[in-house]
Amino acid sequence: MYNLLRNALFLLSPETSHEFSMDSLGALNRLKMSGLIAAKNVDEPCEFLGLKLKNPVGLAAGLDKNGDYIDALDALGFGYVEVGTVTPLPQRGNDKPRLFRLPEKKSIINRMGFNNKGIDHLVEQVKNRKSKGVVGINIGKNKNTPAELAVNDYLICLEKAYEVADYITINLSSPNTPGLRDLQFGEPLNQLLGQLKDKQVQLDNQTGLYRPILVKIAPDMEAFDIEQVAKAFVKYGIDGAITTNTTIKRDAVQGLKHCDEMGGLSGAVLLDDSNTALRVFKETVGDKMPIIGVGGITKGEDAISKIKNGADVVQIYSGFIYEGPKLISDCVNALRTLK
Repeated sequence: MYNLLRNALFLLSPETSHEFSMDSLGALNRLKMSGLIAAKNVDEPCEFLGLKLKNPVGLAAGLDKNGDYIDALDALGFGYVEVGTVTPLPQRGNDKPRLFRLPEKKSIINRMGFNNKGIDHLVEQVKNRKSKGVVGINIGKNKNTPAELAVNDYLICLEKAYEVADYITINLSSPNTPGLRDLQFGEPLNQLLGQLKDKQVQLDNQTGLYRPILVKIAPDMEAFDIEQVAKAFVKYGIDGAITTNTTIKRDAVQGLKHCDEMGGLSGAVLLDDSNTALRVFKETVGDKMPIIGVGGITKGEDAISKIKNGADVVQIYSGFIYEGPKLISDCVNALRTLK
């Protein structure tokens, strides 16, 4: 059923298809008909960072940037849902077209550029959700904010999201905001992590709530750089990591239509590089930090590969676009075999 639906949706432009699909999911949920397409047999409770997940397969940030469809996505069977990336101020993102399918490789290129309605809108959506599932909020900086002032944007979003989020992800690794990935290295990273941790402690004291902070990293770093980033996370007491974001490499899609489009490449072709980065990160941090593995999961065996390379739980996004809710079931069932 999903394959037929996907073929019809793929006749539309990617962004139009996305908007239509999300609106349709919202409508199905309001009509209490999500069960028609929801994943089956996905009740597999687990714990991550002290949070009780319905199962270990979550939705990565990017599909629901504004938190407008949390209830609908939760109803599909995800173990947890991450919304965003959101910025302090609303922004339109990059010029269209900015989203491209590479169906031969079950992959996607995007250069959306953190298009979103702003942190205030998202916070209200998360606050008013009906579902009780775990929700993470992924935060970033506005495009026009200079790199040297980026920490201010993250602190604004952290403070506003703190009480309504179950966890908060710091996005330093999108390739679609100029200068953002530079924040993953050296002194800029140390200053950012230090100030974020101080703010977390302050907010914990003020609210009596401890909200874990995770940082999402890129797959394109050399092993030495990943090791240095991992050590910085441990030094500043970051609660967890998400490995990885999209890649700027194009080796695996050369010759395909859209292969030379600027932006981050996700989907099946990302699996190996993402797993390599995950493995290096895990070898560096050991048991000092839990990890969400994301990048390239299009079948159950891919989810297993994440766990074997060091992840504690996983997320999907591009694979979900190509495979639909069945991918949640496939991943949950595959991960059951590891017990």
